[in-house]
Amino acid sequence: MRYLEFRRLMGEFAVFSLADIRQADPDFALRRLNEWQDKGYIRKVIKGYYIFADAALDEKIIFEIANRIYAPSYVSFEMALAYHGLIPESVYGITSASTRKTMLFKTALGNFQYRTIHPKLYFGFDCLSAAGKCAKLASLEKALLDYVYLHPELRNADDFAKLRINREVFVKSADRKKLAGYAAVYGTRSLSRRLEVFLEYIDHA
Repeated sequence: MRYLEFRRLMGEFAVFSLADIRQADPDFALRRLNEWQDKGYIRKVIKGYYIFADAALDEKIIFEIANRIYAPSYVSFEMALAYHGLIPESVYGITSASTRKTMLFKTALGNFQYRTIHPKLYFGFDCLSAAGKCAKLASLEKALLDYVYLHPELRNADDFAKLRINREVFVKSADRKKLAGYAAVYGTRSLSRRLEVFLEYIDHA
């Protein structure tokens, strides 16, 4: 297969896998991938996943790549909190929640970090449009709960103050009924108590 034909077949993907290639062309010669990497046509993200070297990679497309290279997953924790404007945008790497084991990929595109959540907690994300595809990103409420859930050391107002939460953004954008409903799914008294402490901190900051 020539590169231009390959580009036409795979052009709809922000990131394409060996499985995508095999589905499009069962007889595809894998040596072509090495040749096209050497020529600078494509770049490997992680083993088995590639992007076109000249692809325009905005934030939403990076989120979609994060979703695809380790599925099922959705962007959450620090990255989602920063995206929603709840914490300062000083996040290093893309942080995601996944029902699979904790994983870290260090790539040329940046670090992709995945933290394990229980399957019952795999909800609460929105679908952002990324070049016609879906990039799954936790809602503000779910990102906050995911973060607090995996950081049990956050217990009092001083602990939450260190996160530098943007109170104005939270008050304006957060749905407290949704937050309470989501928290109930976690089913832990500890999380509910710490969420109460957080809301008291926000209300009296």
